[in-house]
Amino acid sequence: MRRSLVLLSLAAAAACAAPAGSGAAPAPAVDPHLAVAYRVLAATPLVDGHNDLPWAIRESKTHPRDVDAYDLRQRAPGHTDLARLAAGRVGGQFWSVYIPGDTAIARQGYAKVQLEQMDIARRVMARYPERLEWVTTAQGFREAFARGHIGGAMGLEGGHAIENSLGALRAFYDLGGRYMTLTHNVTLDWADAAADSARHGGLTRFGEEVVREMNRLGMLVDLSHVSPGTMSDALNVTEAPVIFSHSNARGLADHVRNVPDSILVRLRQNGGVVMVTFVPGFTSQARVEWNRLPEARRTGPAPRVTLAQVADHIDHIRRVAGVDHVGIGGDFDGIDETIEGLEDVSKYPMLLAELSRRGWTEAELRKLAGENVLRVLTQAEQVAARLRTQRPPSTATIELLDRRP
Repeated sequence: MRRSLVLLSLAAAAACAAPAGSGAAPAPAVDPHLAVAYRVLAATPLVDGHNDLPWAIRESKTHPRDVDAYDLRQRAPGHTDLARLAAGRVGGQFWSVYIPGDTAIARQGYAKVQLEQMDIARRVMARYPERLEWVTTAQGFREAFARGHIGGAMGLEGGHAIENSLGALRAFYDLGGRYMTLTHNVTLDWADAAADSARHGGLTRFGEEVVREMNRLGMLVDLSHVSPGTMSDALNVTEAPVIFSHSNARGLADHVRNVPDSILVRLRQNGGVVMVTFVPGFTSQARVEWNRLPEARRTGPAPRVTLAQVADHIDHIRRVAGVDHVGIGGDFDGIDETIEGLEDVSKYPMLLAELSRRGWTEAELRKLAGENVLRVLTQAEQVAARLRTQRPPSTATIELLDRRP
């Protein structure tokens, strides 16, 4: 049905062209590459790996935490609402249930704030049943898409949320968490973060046990935000494919949040996927350098960052890791500044059209849009089904494994 609607709309646009000699200006020609993008997104759910709408609602300047007041049926103040999701042909979304790793949140209790964020995400999906649908499996995403809905699952952004407890990890999975970013910007007791000091050289023994338990549950291991050492250790331990829910290629932009080529090469064997993000500071090397140098910021405006540069990262990951290992994770509503041409969730078709111009086939675009990450989630579910027959829930503690006093 989605494909039929798209083809009808394209036919209608063509029919609107004024006949020769009518005196009216002819209608603009339909971009054939945009037509390809719409055709792809009518057949395959575009599953974005990371949207911070729940935190945007929590931090709303007018009605903080009020899901009803932050009305997605109207033009929302951020990057996401129902009309723009429809225009962007979004078919699935991992909603980030992000919580900061700072001491102010620690005083409230990481697990408590995490539960509050999961509550916001669940209430958002429940408020718009005509468009949003709660899912917890790869098949759930596909079935929601077939019904014309946007399937939504939750991703925990930052392992500090589990407070060094595998029991808490299991509870968050049972509440619907389907990936966990091992760290955010702060190094944990058991894992090094990319933006903080490397105290462990990667994962501790307890950190390795976290990965193993995530495998047993079927929770995707998300390596965005972690150090290269943590990336490498996680790939050594995991039995399931990993994801990077919102990261770019370090080979093009030398930012600590991006993925080194050495790790991209390893994704071929692991089967994982890097979901390219729309953060200006992770996309342009000129912007990376401008952000690093105070004198540059004083002497001129920030360098432009464009949709074409995001496409460059996608192409780079395809060359190094392969077309089966790249996806999209925009980070909308988690960024203060957007990329030219990718200003909100309505713009995904424009990115696919750019890649079509570069020679990507429809089959390859379907992999990028959603097939790759749904394949990863399916494989994680299969690994979990096997592991649950082989071992019980882990009773390990950080005190035991890491010899903490």
